[in-house]
Amino acid sequence: MARVVVLGSGFAGQTAALNLRKSLDKKHEVIVVTPQKKFGYIPSYIWVGVGKMKIEDTQFELAPVYKKTKIGYVNGLAQSIHPDDNYVMVNLNAGGEEKVEYDFLINATGPKLNFAATEGLDPDVHHNTVSVCTPTHADHAGKEYLKMVERMENGETIRFLVGTGHGMATCQGAGFEYIHNIAFDLEERGLLDRAEITWLSNEQAVGDFGVGGMVIGKGGYTVSGKVFAEASFMERGMKWITGAHVKKVEKGKVTYITIESSEEKIEEFDMAMLIPAFAGVPLTYIAKDGSDITGELCAPNGMLKVDADYSSAGRGFDNWKKADWPATYQTPTYKNLYAAGISFAPPHPISKPASSPDGTPIVATPPRTGMAAAIIGHAVANSISDIVNGVETEPVHTASMGDFGAACIASMGKSMTKGGAAVIGMYPVVPDYEKYEYGRDMDSTFGDQGLAGHWLKIVLHYLFLYKMKGKFGWSIIPD
Repeated sequence: MARVVVLGSGFAGQTAALNLRKSLDKKHEVIVVTPQKKFGYIPSYIWVGVGKMKIEDTQFELAPVYKKTKIGYVNGLAQSIHPDDNYVMVNLNAGGEEKVEYDFLINATGPKLNFAATEGLDPDVHHNTVSVCTPTHADHAGKEYLKMVERMENGETIRFLVGTGHGMATCQGAGFEYIHNIAFDLEERGLLDRAEITWLSNEQAVGDFGVGGMVIGKGGYTVSGKVFAEASFMERGMKWITGAHVKKVEKGKVTYITIESSEEKIEEFDMAMLIPAFAGVPLTYIAKDGSDITGELCAPNGMLKVDADYSSAGRGFDNWKKADWPATYQTPTYKNLYAAGISFAPPHPISKPASSPDGTPIVATPPRTGMAAAIIGHAVANSISDIVNGVETEPVHTASMGDFGAACIASMGKSMTKGGAAVIGMYPVVPDYEKYEYGRDMDSTFGDQGLAGHWLKIVLHYLFLYKMKGKFGWSIIPD
C-alpha cells in the first residue's frame, strides 16, 4: 500500500488529489493536508471585491468532498518536511501536532502573500490598502469599494490606484481585472466622471502580465497585446504607470521608483488595491541528522527547486530557452518529492528583467496559478499514479510551461447584458523563439473581448466549482 500526501487544496492540490484518487486503487491512500476548510474559486474574488458577488458563492466546504471521494483530510498547517524519513509535521487547526507519513509528497501549498516585502502594504496590519487575494480580503475590498461609491454619490471625486505593490510581484492579471471592473461599475452607476483611476505596475509595458506580453494575430495583422491593453485603459479614461517598484505605502499615498529613475515619486489615492510579491509558504526541510536543508532544496524565496535548469538564470535573457523550465516537477535530491503550481521555483522570469538605476530589480515574475497550476497538478498526479501502479519507475507525464498553452478570461465588467471580458489564449506559455518567429504559435495565440467573454467567465465559475467538488463527470472537464 502506498500513501500519497498533497500539501494544499488550491487548483494544483485539489486537481492532484482528485486525479490520484481516480487512478489509484482504494488500497492506496490519498491525503490532503491543508489549513483551509473551504475551497475558494479565486478568479471570482474580483467580483466580490466590487460588491458584485457574495464570497459564499465562490466557496465550498472541503470535508464533505473528501469524505465522499475517499480522500483523507488533515486540517492543519504543514510546518516541517523530513524527506529522509518521509513525514511531515503538521500544526492542526484543532490544536496539537500530527506526524503525517508519506511514500510520495506533493507540495502544492501555493504562495505566501509577501505583503511584508513592501513597507505598509499589509491590509491586515496597516489598513492602508485592500486586497483581493484571499476570501476575507476580497470581502473587505468589496465593502470598502461601496464606501467609495457612496462618497462619489455625495459629490466627491475618488482616486483609485490598482496594480502591483512590489517590483517582483506577479498576477498582474488579477489587478487588470479589478481595475476594469471598477471602471465598468462606476460607468454603469453614472459615476465614472467622478473617478481618477490609475494603473501602477512593475510591467515594463501594459499587457506584459509576466509572460513577456503577446503578439496577437487578428484580421490578418499581427498586433502587440500592449496596444489592446492600452486601448482598454484609454476607453474609460484610466492612466497608467509602468516599470514601477513600490517602496512604501502610507495612508493615502504610495512612494515608488521606476526603471527610468531611482528618484522617489508619490502617487496619492483614496482606495488602493496592490498585489503583493509572492514567496514560498514557510516550510522547513529537515535532514535525518536534524540539520536544516531548506536552503539546499529551495530557492531564496522559499519555493521548491525541481527539474529545472537553475543555472540558466545567469546566462541572461537572450540565452534563455524553454528547455530551462521544469517538465516533471520532481525534486533532484528526493525522487518522491514534487512541487505543483506556484510552489515550484521558476528558473528565471519570462519577461525581460530590468532594474532601476540604483539596482532594484523590477520585473513581472512568472504566473503559475489557475489553469497552469491545474495542468501541472494533473501531470504530477499521473506520474505518481503510474509509479505506484507499477507501470513506470520514473515520472513520464510532463507539463513544461514551454510545451503547453494557457487561456485566460479577464473580466472587464460583470453584467449579463452589458458586461465583457477579454479572452486571451497563448501557446506556449514560455515563448519558444527557436520554433516560432514571435515566440508563440500565432494560430493558437489570440485575444478578443466582448459580452460573450463574460458569459464564458460565468460558465467557468460554476463549471470549476462543480469539478473541484469531484462530482459526476468531473474528470472530463479540462484543466
